[in-house]
Amino acid sequence: MKKKIALIFGVTGQDGFYLSELLLKKKYKVHGVKRRSSSVPTRRIEKYLNNKNFFIHYGDITDASSVQNLINKINPTEIYNLAAQSHVGVSFLTPLYTANVNALGVLSILEAIKNTNNEIKFYQAGTSEMFGKTINKSQNENTIFNPQSPYGTAKVFAHQITKNYRDAYNIFASNGILFNHESPIRGENFVTKKIISSLVKISLGLQKKLVLGNLYAKRDWGHAKDYVEAIYKILQKNKPGDYVISTGKEYTIKEFVNMTAKMLKLKISWKGKGLKEIAINKDNGKTLISVSKIYYRPLEVDFLKGDSTKAKKELKWQSKIKIKELINEMINYELKNLI
Repeated sequence: MKKKIALIFGVTGQDGFYLSELLLKKKYKVHGVKRRSSSVPTRRIEKYLNNKNFFIHYGDITDASSVQNLINKINPTEIYNLAAQSHVGVSFLTPLYTANVNALGVLSILEAIKNTNNEIKFYQAGTSEMFGKTINKSQNENTIFNPQSPYGTAKVFAHQITKNYRDAYNIFASNGILFNHESPIRGENFVTKKIISSLVKISLGLQKKLVLGNLYAKRDWGHAKDYVEAIYKILQKNKPGDYVISTGKEYTIKEFVNMTAKMLKLKISWKGKGLKEIAINKDNGKTLISVSKIYYRPLEVDFLKGDSTKAKKELKWQSKIKIKELINEMINYELKNLI
């Protein structure tokens, strides 16, 4: 049986960590790509660096020759593209960079596959932000895209070009439309991590206040560990396809805050409306949470909730870790690293 070789673009991110862990357990040779920088962006994957089946390469998906050389050198059986400028708010500040990475970077990989070996299986990481402002109560593979950010718009291009190359060149190219998925190692600039990290510090007296944006945006949050199982399953199918990966449950930012505060035994009550809404500490009356317009996006996405009926049927996949388990795991991770 031919040894499976995976090439992961974006290996140093949250999903890259969990996917590497999964593939190594399945006896893959795993090759990860990271950009060369003056910092050391390998903190998450340090535990794999001494594994004889794990290899790190320098590369950049915005450099087509770099991508082509890596694929020629490694000759992978599967390619997972998790690389992205993945922060929605930042995409408004760096739209050209976001488009180069999230859209044209994907095209570089697909061109390299076409020119090298179209039997390589390719996975493209999509996002619920592609649906954007939608009237559908839940979103599935047939829901019309209406992105509200440069991030979401670039990801729509990536999704469509993946389908285009699949049809035009008979490449096994699949899209995963992943809804929000979190974990203890989520990046510091994502709202779930910000909420949990800040409230943990507030509960320990290490921080006075948390400032947030739109408290009423609704999101469908799952655990990254569950979602990389779906990513893996997508490339094990006999035929390529597109799949929504989600929990099918949505919560507001405010509800996420309340669940976190309750687990930390922080007694809070909410007062005011709009930009004047605050959460106060019931025990001493001090303001713990406030709202600022600087954390609002130029265009807001009000709600996102996935319908993963197709994934449940065809992949035999469904999310296992509930939101309260996820929050508890993230809290414990923060406490462990602070105390």
